[in-house]
Order: sequence, then C-alpha cells, then structure tokens
Amino acid sequence: MIRSAFLFACPLGLGACASAAAAVPPGAALLAAKLIAGDSNVTARALRSAAPARSKPVAKVGRWHDPAPPLARVDAASRAAVHEPAGSDSAGAVQVYPFADGSLYRLSTAPGRVSDIALQPGETLISVAAGDTARWVIGNTISGSGASQRTHVLVKPSAAGLATNLLIATDRRVYRVEIESDPRAAMASISWTYPEDALLALRVRQQAAQERVAAGVAVEALNFDYRIEGDRPEWRPLRVFDDGHQVFIEFPPALADGEAPPLFVTGEGGRAELVNYRVRGRYYVVDRLFTAAQLRLGEGRQQVVRIIRDGGPRAMGRS
Repeated sequence: MIRSAFLFACPLGLGACASAAAAVPPGAALLAAKLIAGDSNVTARALRSAAPARSKPVAKVGRWHDPAPPLARVDAASRAAVHEPAGSDSAGAVQVYPFADGSLYRLSTAPGRVSDIALQPGETLISVAAGDTARWVIGNTISGSGASQRTHVLVKPSAAGLATNLLIATDRRVYRVEIESDPRAAMASISWTYPEDALLALRVRQQAAQERVAAGVAVEALNFDYRIEGDRPEWRPLRVFDDGHQVFIEFPPALADGEAPPLFVTGEGGRAELVNYRVRGRYYVVDRLFTAAQLRLGEGRQQVVRIIRDGGPRAMGRS
C-alpha cells in the first residue's frame, strides 16, 4: 500500500522521486505511511515537526543606489561644476577664474556689446563650437606677438534673455563656458589662472635649484653629522650636511612662503656672529665650516633653532 502511494505521488519517474525523497526530513515517510493507513493518532504537532524548515530570505547585496532620478543627478552635477563670477577674483573689468578641467565658467553678456574670452598667452586656438549659432555672433582675434601672443574669443548676443554654451579647444586644454544674455550683469571679459601650470613651474625651479646646489659636490665626501635642536617653526631645517668646505642647510618648501631666518655662527666665548651665506632654492650655502650655529626669527620672543655639529674638532681640522 505504501509503495503504490509513493509511485502515484511521483509521476515524473523514479529519479525525480529519489531526489525528492532525499530532500524529505527524517521521519516524514513514517508519518505519511500512518496517514495513508488511517492512523488517527498522528498529531498536528508531529506534522509541523516533519515539515521542511522554511528558508530565510537572502538579502540582496549590491552597489548603493541613489534614489534621485538620473536627470536630477545630472542636473545637480552640472550646477555644482559651474564657477560663478566673484568680485574678489577680478582684475579691473576682467573676471579671473582658476582653471580646473571639467568645470563650467559663467559669462554674462548684453546685446550690442562684445564680451572677450582671453586665453592663456602662447596658447593656440584649435576650434570653437557654440550650441546656438543663429542668435549669437562668435569670432576670435589675436593680441600681442611672440611668446606674449594671446587669442581672444569674442561673443555678442542678438537679444536679451538668451543662453547657450561654448566649447573652446586649444593645444593645451578645453574650456567650457556657459554664456547668457543679461543687460543688467554684462561682463566685459573673462580669463583664467592656471594653478597646475604654476605648480609645475615651481617644481621645475626647485629641481633646478637643487641641481645647482649639488653641482661640484663630491658625494663620497658628504658629512651629515649635524644635530638640529630648539624650536619647531615651519621653516625648521630638514637636514644639514657639509662637503668638507661648505655647509648646506636644507629647508622645507614653506621657507618660500614667509620670512627667511638669518644665520648666526657661534664664535669664541659663545658669542653669536653673523656669517656670509647664499640662498640657493631651499638651501643656505655657507662657505665655511662651523661647530655650532643658530637660526633666529622674530621680535621679542624669538624662534631659535640650533645647529650643532657632532665631532666638532674633526670638522675644524678639515677646514
């Protein structure tokens, strides 16, 4: 009887029945047999214990999803990228923006007036594209010559209340300008500063200064037996060394942003004496050896940094 019941319940075949039986909890087959036989002693509790446990739902794991609609996200990103005019960043009638790749720059114009977009000196214009060429007059001209030659993109609207964009491609970068026509806030000109170019030029100057300092210095003769003690101002030296004839004092880059401290050599009787030295980039170059020196800066409560050479007699013997 039990066998026929199982065959009737598995019309898909013995293989499927076998796999299904493997998934049946222990004791379920016995309870099924009792039910078929009409055993009234089978309780509901027994049926629940024999039933397969319900699996817990698996939480979906994925990337964080921004609930804002895509168009809203694009609009918010574009608005965040726009640089608006600021009076503190102007040079006369020229609004000066700091250039950053991917940013948008605002230019307000007026009918009957030409607004100037001045590019970097030496920069070569490749192309200019405008979103609306029917109601805007776009042209370009050049000022200066040689290394100071400068390209100007000229913009003039045909009416008030217009808005479009410009894409200006050069041999160095791409400018993205948002232009609008508003007679109440017309701007004569815009230009840019270039922080990345200034940083690159600074690094080149520092590298050149370091190369000049190192010229003619015998690496095998360098001696770094110096201690730096005392206060810790921003200009505190990073290291001190000599080549047997000159002492080199290396400062951090912050030295270029503030006042440089004078150097005093400790002479006989502990008296501080001024000494001649040259400034080469971030280095002081002293044309003599010393056993102790001081850097002082400030009035009243001075900041004092002491430089002490370990093995002083040997140093003086080499001088």
